[in-house]
Amino acid sequence: MQTLSVAFCNCALVVRRNSFGNRNSVNLSLISSSSPCSSSSSPTLICRSKSKSQTDSLRVLEWDKLCDVVASFARTSLGREATKKKLWSLDQTFDESLKLLDETEAAIKMLQHGSFCLDLSSIHISLVELGIRHARRRMSLRAEQALEVASLLRFFETLQLGLKAVIKQDGDWYKRFMPLSEMIMQPVINRSFVKLVEQVIDADGTIKDSASSALRLSRERVRTLERKLNQLLEAIIRSQKNEESVMQVAEINGRWCIQMSSNQLTSVNDLLLSSDSGGGTAAEPIAAVSMNDELQSARASVAKAEADILAMLTEKMQLDLDQIEDVLSYSIQLDVINARATYSRAYGGAHPDIYLTPEDGVGSLSAGDDSLENNFSSEARKEWLLYLPRCYHPLLLHQHKKSIRKTRETLKYHKTGDTVSGAPPIPADFQISKGTRVLVITGPNTGGKTISLKSVGLAAMMAKSGLYVLSSESARLPWFDNIYADIGDEQSLLQSLSTFSGHLKQISEIILHSTRRSLVLLDEVGAGTNPLEGAALGMAILESFAESGSLLTMATTHHGELKMLKYSNSAFENACMEFDDLNLKPTFKILWGVPGRSNAINIAERLGLPCDIIDSARELYGSASAEINEVILDMEHYKQEYQRLLNESRRYIRLSRELHKNLLTAEKNINDHATRERVKMRQELIQAGSTARSTLRRTLQQFRASAAQSSRSKVATQLQKKVETTKDGDKGTRSSSVVARRPISEDATQKGNTKLPKVGDSVFVSSLGKKVTVLKVEQSKKEILVQVGIMKMKVKLSDLVV
Repeated sequence: MQTLSVAFCNCALVVRRNSFGNRNSVNLSLISSSSPCSSSSSPTLICRSKSKSQTDSLRVLEWDKLCDVVASFARTSLGREATKKKLWSLDQTFDESLKLLDETEAAIKMLQHGSFCLDLSSIHISLVELGIRHARRRMSLRAEQALEVASLLRFFETLQLGLKAVIKQDGDWYKRFMPLSEMIMQPVINRSFVKLVEQVIDADGTIKDSASSALRLSRERVRTLERKLNQLLEAIIRSQKNEESVMQVAEINGRWCIQMSSNQLTSVNDLLLSSDSGGGTAAEPIAAVSMNDELQSARASVAKAEADILAMLTEKMQLDLDQIEDVLSYSIQLDVINARATYSRAYGGAHPDIYLTPEDGVGSLSAGDDSLENNFSSEARKEWLLYLPRCYHPLLLHQHKKSIRKTRETLKYHKTGDTVSGAPPIPADFQISKGTRVLVITGPNTGGKTISLKSVGLAAMMAKSGLYVLSSESARLPWFDNIYADIGDEQSLLQSLSTFSGHLKQISEIILHSTRRSLVLLDEVGAGTNPLEGAALGMAILESFAESGSLLTMATTHHGELKMLKYSNSAFENACMEFDDLNLKPTFKILWGVPGRSNAINIAERLGLPCDIIDSARELYGSASAEINEVILDMEHYKQEYQRLLNESRRYIRLSRELHKNLLTAEKNINDHATRERVKMRQELIQAGSTARSTLRRTLQQFRASAAQSSRSKVATQLQKKVETTKDGDKGTRSSSVVARRPISEDATQKGNTKLPKVGDSVFVSSLGKKVTVLKVEQSKKEILVQVGIMKMKVKLSDLVV
């Protein structure tokens, strides 16, 4: 059987032919450029207008209430409207959902950083919008509108400067704050317009006297006339002090007059302006008429001067109207994002890891993946299709927080020191393994089955809309194109149908519109009719969803036959709500992989029903069913023990992770310390080497100087000995061949007793122990330049031996 559905959406025609057998879809579309329809995440074309089944699903899940809660965190009226509109639409594609989550995460990082203020509550954003509209229509601005426009521009400029300052300290913050970094830096702020508004308009919204000379002169004239009129009327009142009527100065319709408590006539020439029901009158003296006329003229001049200033501001604003509109648009977007971020922080939300599953069910695209391969970060999370540990129902948590705030306010009002207490809602652990297409949840009434369905549905909507889910950090769930729910019987009452008929009509709509990426939530499937027929119909419905229906179907039931589907079809999974047999009340915890057991007879026995009735009921119920209940009870005990061991292992894993983290920190500290010690030792070695080289250089210089002095003394001694041993008789002959050499003393040189060598002479240098050729004589410096082989060097005159 095939059905044909046609929907019109903003000039878009979408025709979808659904086949329940293979779920193939054929789409014929004629879409205008302004159509909101999109198909970026699916090969089929999806129109973003909601069907009745979608609207009913959102209503029974109370999504509108959650939208109102989140919107209350927006700081402007336009931001609240935009937040509710965006959340209610639920028309995001997978890529858009990722972007929304990135925006929320960036806003949370900004709030945690502490250097940014995303709170727009100090700005009347509606006045900004009205001012832009007036400027666009070439209507003159009002002073308060211009002031709010300037305040918005100043706010955005401060935000840009703060972001630049943070990026200057660490450039990585630009990427960490993306995509908000790009959004904040995008608008161009006209600082000149802001300065102009600050120059002409006061903080209270009045135009300054200094805005123009015409305005200043007109206002001075008004003040002067008002002062004169007040003095004149006060003088007239004093002159009438004998009259019985009580008179005072008043201003009526812009004209100064005398107001009297009765209709008694005075001796003052006056004009009657008005009278009230109490018998009082207001009279304008003839003497004040001309000044009142002049006052009206002066006030008109003030109004004209103010209108000229506002017209000038309007012209200046029109020059950058597009940029100002961009600033307003980005401000509203920031307010919406800030509302999502503030709500997520206030309620302890966690960033959900969402991923996209293809419609054929093969592979998946995870958030952050660059390919179609399922590339998860943790082996333990690969096995889960949906994983929401410690997941809260957001509206129950909101109601709890609201109750605590109300109690605190009451205690504060009565000035009591009592502590605020109240049982918080119990979170549930949702862990649905891959391959599961239908989850059957059983359990007692008021045990939390319906709350569990709503918690998962709302978590899927929150993740799709860019909100953090109220779960632990490791939350992971697939991206659902739509969430359908059949919960309660409100729709049947509105349609004048029976409960059973209402459920069937809603389920029929869900089957028609759901896809292989949808989430379906069915509460008490098969209820409202004969139990045998209801169970059979429920089994057929769930089997249809398992074979060719939604990505995931979660159903609650009291029919025991639906528990058996798991053992004949691997696409099914069981879960039950735990029940405390001792206290006869539900614990609101989910036991996974365990079907629920019947507790009615046991509860009746504990409540004191007569024993013969209990025995008869058990006999009618049958021993086989009792044995099944015993098996289920054992399974529950095993499941509870497994959960206890699982929690204990998780605790040990957490402790081991903390120890590993501490070890990594200690290793890093040791490496840093070793690096510092190596650097310190290297510096000490360099300093010691430098000191050693300096000491060695000084020692070498001293040694060379000592060696030179010793050499000179030795040569002089040898020459002296040779002279003493020379015989007197051989003096003439020896003097021709051997010449005694002696050092040239400085005193002899100065006195001229010894002849200085000339350029070209060969002289003996005692420090060198050889003859050298004189190249230059510098008597003033007591040294000469000599040639020693291929080298040139300077020697002291005292080193020469003649």
